[in-house]
Amino acid sequence: MSTRVPISVLILSIAFLASCASAPPPAAPAGPNPAQERAKALVQGGLDAGAAPVAPAPAAPQPTPAPAPAVAAVVESPDQPPPAPGVLSPAEQAYLQNYLGRLNYMVYYSDEAKVDPRFAKIAVSQANRFLIEQMGLSVIDFDQIEKNKKDQASAFQAETGGSMDLIQFIAQKLNADVYVELDFAVSSETRDGKYYASAQGSMKIFDTSTAGLLGSVAFMSQPAFSPNSMDAAVANAIAASVWTAMPKMTTQAKELIKNSLGRGVRYELVLQKTPDSKIVSQLRRALSKKIREVEQVSYSPNETKFYLYTFQGRDKVEDAVYDAGSSAGIPDVYLVYMRGKSFTFNTGL
Repeated sequence: MSTRVPISVLILSIAFLASCASAPPPAAPAGPNPAQERAKALVQGGLDAGAAPVAPAPAAPQPTPAPAPAVAAVVESPDQPPPAPGVLSPAEQAYLQNYLGRLNYMVYYSDEAKVDPRFAKIAVSQANRFLIEQMGLSVIDFDQIEKNKKDQASAFQAETGGSMDLIQFIAQKLNADVYVELDFAVSSETRDGKYYASAQGSMKIFDTSTAGLLGSVAFMSQPAFSPNSMDAAVANAIAASVWTAMPKMTTQAKELIKNSLGRGVRYELVLQKTPDSKIVSQLRRALSKKIREVEQVSYSPNETKFYLYTFQGRDKVEDAVYDAGSSAGIPDVYLVYMRGKSFTFNTGL
């Protein structure tokens, strides 16, 4: 038996399928679903069950943590570089000119000179007379030097151990800047009942601080005579030759001293009791900030020696040592003795 489907039913079925194929997809909701937003808020703990959704407040800015303070590195200050030799500040130039204008001379005769001490004294006295009368300077006379040669013999050995000449030691003790050593010989003859003599020799110029020979001036007298005695003729020849040579000697001494002071006036500093070399190094660095140039000459636990070059007086140098000692950790440093431009300190350690 066959089943027949009515034509009208087929037509309705085809129409229904066509409408389903051409119908547009359902439109998306215009806004957020309130139920979904509420559920999200409840999960996050931002709302209670009956509250309306609220936009979350912006997060407060977190404070920026302060940077940790930097730890300063401990750096030892380097040695102060010395100024260029001969390049002086106005203050140093003024000091140098004043220093050269008031040089303190000590004149004596060479121990090797084969001359009667009486005539040696005449030569020294004539040189001192020129310094007083022509240059207005104070002098160290012959008798004062002779007395010091006797009185300072024990001190000379104790302080220097014979490391320098006695005359240099006395020149330092008497604060001489320059010492001049006379060396001369005398020739004489008698003619027609008159006495004739002449003198010739040299004046050696030494730096008292260093004992360095700065220069030499030769001299020779015209023949001198005396009707009375040969001694008088010799004395006249010596006095005339020394007086004539003194202007050249003082001019040359000033120029030579000036040329030798490119680094400054040299002072010697001896430190007793220096067991810690690190403290000595710190003292050198501290001194280099106050003194133009500091040169360490030697070191031992018992004694350390420096040369200090500066355009300052002795009192300023002494003060600089005290100040540097405080900076270097030896505040108890003290002066043992001072001899001219030579200082001896004890560290107090």
